[in-house]
Amino acid sequence: MLYYRVSKAFFEPVIMSLLRYSVFVAFFVSLVLLTVLVLQTLSFGRRRLHSRAEGKRWQGMAYALGRGMLPWEKESAARHLPTYVAGMIYHAGVFAAILSVLFLAAEIRPPEAAVTVFRFFLAAGFLSGAGLLLKRAVQPRMRYISCPDDYVSNLLVDGFVLSGLLSSLIAAAEPVFFILAILTFLYMPLGKIRHCFFFFYSRLLFGSYFGRRGVLPRKRPPRLEILS
Repeated sequence: MLYYRVSKAFFEPVIMSLLRYSVFVAFFVSLVLLTVLVLQTLSFGRRRLHSRAEGKRWQGMAYALGRGMLPWEKESAARHLPTYVAGMIYHAGVFAAILSVLFLAAEIRPPEAAVTVFRFFLAAGFLSGAGLLLKRAVQPRMRYISCPDDYVSNLLVDGFVLSGLLSSLIAAAEPVFFILAILTFLYMPLGKIRHCFFFFYSRLLFGSYFGRRGVLPRKRPPRLEILS
């Protein structure tokens, strides 16, 4: 019994330290690989534009990352508002989990108010993610267009977010949170989770191109006045 206690007292801090360092290593490796994937897109070359610019690139990019994200600016989102809201909450929960695990690995304790906010988004994010996974599994049209990576990515991220919530309440859940964070970071460049990184890159390209053409920001149609 004494040997077990001594061994536990010695190995637990060592294992936790290894997990903390591994979180940052996995996060750095993921960023490097995602950056490489972005740079590889530049190898396709750049199309030469012959038409005169009708607008400004930066205005298009500002729209793409701002007002263009609102549901009434996107037909598919407007038609499926509950899914849109669940998706936004889910992604907010994922980013809250990433911040939480980085703070925890660095042994930084945020203010209690921030912890409460993190818990809210982690809880809401997990419920939203589980709901979206259930929708994918139940609806025949969603199952038809889904592949194994869709389910693996969703399950992995759901576990990551849930373990983040539990670790903020129970210290014993911290090793699980670290392990799932490491797996999520390492899987991110390989699976569909990488869209959370490429989303912003693609939106910037989208906004830049259509901003130059003067298509974005979308202009409101003129109000017609009825003459009596």
